[in-house]
Amino acid sequence: MKTRLSRLAIAAILLSALPAAHAAAPAALSTQVSSRIDAMYPWLDGVYKDLHAHPEIAFQEARTAGKLAAEMRKLGFEVTEKVGKTGVVAIYRNGPGPLVLVRTELDGLPMEEKTGLPYASHARAQSDGRDTFVAHSCGHDIHMASWLGAARTLVELKSQWSGTLMFVGQPAEEIVSGARAMLDDGLFKRFGKPDYAFALHSWPLAYGTVGYNAGPVSSNSDALEIVFKGRGGHGSAPDKTIDPIAIAARFVTDVQTVISREKDPKEFGVVTIGAIQGGTVGNIIPDTVVVRGTIRSYKPEVRAKLLDGVRRVANASAAMAGAPAPEVSLQGRGGDAVVNNEALVQKTEAVFKAAFGDKAQRMPPMTASEDFSQFVNEGVPSMFFFTGIYDPQAVADAQRTNGKPVAFNHSPYYAPVPEPSIKTAAQAMSLAVLGTLGR
Repeated sequence: MKTRLSRLAIAAILLSALPAAHAAAPAALSTQVSSRIDAMYPWLDGVYKDLHAHPEIAFQEARTAGKLAAEMRKLGFEVTEKVGKTGVVAIYRNGPGPLVLVRTELDGLPMEEKTGLPYASHARAQSDGRDTFVAHSCGHDIHMASWLGAARTLVELKSQWSGTLMFVGQPAEEIVSGARAMLDDGLFKRFGKPDYAFALHSWPLAYGTVGYNAGPVSSNSDALEIVFKGRGGHGSAPDKTIDPIAIAARFVTDVQTVISREKDPKEFGVVTIGAIQGGTVGNIIPDTVVVRGTIRSYKPEVRAKLLDGVRRVANASAAMAGAPAPEVSLQGRGGDAVVNNEALVQKTEAVFKAAFGDKAQRMPPMTASEDFSQFVNEGVPSMFFFTGIYDPQAVADAQRTNGKPVAFNHSPYYAPVPEPSIKTAAQAMSLAVLGTLGR
């Protein structure tokens, strides 16, 4: 307890003193960071393209984890593997000071890549009992490469900071399960509870851009699965049946009134139905239909309203048809909103502005979800930020009326430009961490 309090006190002093500690030469520090990343870039490019070509899905990231673990050991980190099934924890101690967590994700997506890149993925895996292609279509390979770049940069600059680094390779972010798995495996009990935590995410912005904000920067996510029950029969005699397909269709339409007529229009909320499964052939009315989707929100009160509304509309849709009550499963807490710490954002914003000028900007929160929130919700002051990955001209053209859109995350055509995207991400993360580890 004494050690913990001492470390927290040091962290608080360092954070409050940040402007004075770094005001003398912010440009010089940024130059040191960028020059080191420039020098190591051929290594980062090779690692990135290898990871891109060999993605693995959630909790199957054995090769990926092993590669990151080996690289971190070469840098002098103490590495523990298989934390939370396939997670990696790398610790670097450099004197007294804060414990700072830097997180990257390991997993790809069960989907086919269609970019045509020379290093495109052709990997396959078993997912939910079926064979599938696997692709890094959300930029986790960019994140891993920049994570390694930041780790190496910080080690090379160790004379300029004091404290402990906790670099975490988290599995299964795409199914919002890996952070919880690592915590349940004793992440903070075994390695210490961080004083600060950082994570970044590639985003379809112009490369060289860094985006961030205080407060919520991602959405709450809840999964819905509803089994509508009917009475099957012949397609020519629907009066002898209770048609669950018609019930499901009514639900899909009516549930949107929860968004348009019950939720405050100024608040964010989305209900999306992504799958409807039922029936076998055109002339048979099935007994059941399964509907699956997601519910997104920022605020807890909006989240509660949407969950209640989905359940109520599902039961009403069945009751209108005289059908049995449906089985409504709202698999809540699929991912809580990531809420950035105001003080940490303000301190880091000054560092970003010094390094990137007007290319560092506040931006609205994303509507996707992230289980980095699991670490944040343990009481760790944290900052989650975004870095661009596309040619600035392509992004500008996409914003024009009738412009060609750039591929968004999870698109089979998602194709980050490695350089300078990786350089910017590694530089931003290095500077963010240095902002909490002054000497």
